[in-house]
Amino acid sequence: MLFNGALGFMLFAGARHLNLRDLRNHALPVLALATVGVVLATGFYGVAVLFVFRLVGATVPLIWCLVLGASMAPTDPIAVGGLLRSAGLPPDLLAVITGESLFNDGAAVVLFTVLLGIATGTHAGGAITPVGLSVLFLRAILGGALLGFAGGSLGSLAITLIDDYDLEITISLVVVSTIYVAALRIGASAPIAVVVAGIVIGNHQRGRSMSVATRANVTLFWSLVDQLLNTLLFLLMGLELLTIDTRHFWPGLIALASLLALLARFVSVALAALLVRSRRLLPLRALTVLTWCGLRGGVSVALALSLPSVAARAPLLEACYGVAVFTIVVQGLTVPSLIRRLYGVRPGAGAGAGAE
Repeated sequence: MLFNGALGFMLFAGARHLNLRDLRNHALPVLALATVGVVLATGFYGVAVLFVFRLVGATVPLIWCLVLGASMAPTDPIAVGGLLRSAGLPPDLLAVITGESLFNDGAAVVLFTVLLGIATGTHAGGAITPVGLSVLFLRAILGGALLGFAGGSLGSLAITLIDDYDLEITISLVVVSTIYVAALRIGASAPIAVVVAGIVIGNHQRGRSMSVATRANVTLFWSLVDQLLNTLLFLLMGLELLTIDTRHFWPGLIALASLLALLARFVSVALAALLVRSRRLLPLRALTVLTWCGLRGGVSVALALSLPSVAARAPLLEACYGVAVFTIVVQGLTVPSLIRRLYGVRPGAGAGAGAE
């Protein structure tokens, strides 16, 4: 319900806010963080959390730890975007964080699927090599991007030909649901497809293709969808907690897993920034913000809930939920004060405040 239902509409709603010009200006760091950063975070977290499970007496094989690492790698685009747009972050850094949080879902889902297939013995592609994994990444991400661009362009063309906000809202819903299902059928990245479609339609909407009244109503509709689906997401997360086996509850596991999630995020961001030699991301305060804004939410939970009923499922879910709650509650509530301390802007000052 989360992954094949609500997620597509949530990603589309978030992608509509991303400015295409900003994305082009920061394409290289966004691409590095959303691909190389995801792989590095998965590997680092998976290996490190293996020792944490052993420390608390839980028997979890390394491959399942890597599966958990892949589910923890993507950041929550909805939570990140909503927080940072009102926190007063410099525009360059805001564009990179928002773009990465929208695009890293596709890479994480591909990596999660491959690792889950290896863990369950259902992967039919033979031995996984770096070249083979790169081919899977490219096929899924490029396929999703092309499908999203085609669907978004077709939807934008249809919107241009009419001026009826009820019909235009319906067209946007059709675009999201159709390309998401199509991407799943052809093996492309469905999250990437709807994100690209959202960027295309959102930037088209900000042009002159819509009347003022239509633009306001379409924006209001998708804002409402965003809020309702987020509410549904957290409600389902709370209900799912009731089904987790708590007979072996390890508070230390949650604390250490959350700490490792921060460390994995910092290492992966720093190495990805070094790889592309990004002067915007390498300063310590930029790395600090990128690390602390790496909230885990809907995508991580949806991936974790798709785990089969194996012996390791309970500790994996406990670690995933613990990290998600910690990042959303602790990190999310302190993001504005952190940005104010590092960049000298007031929360709510707007994305342009504090720009260097």
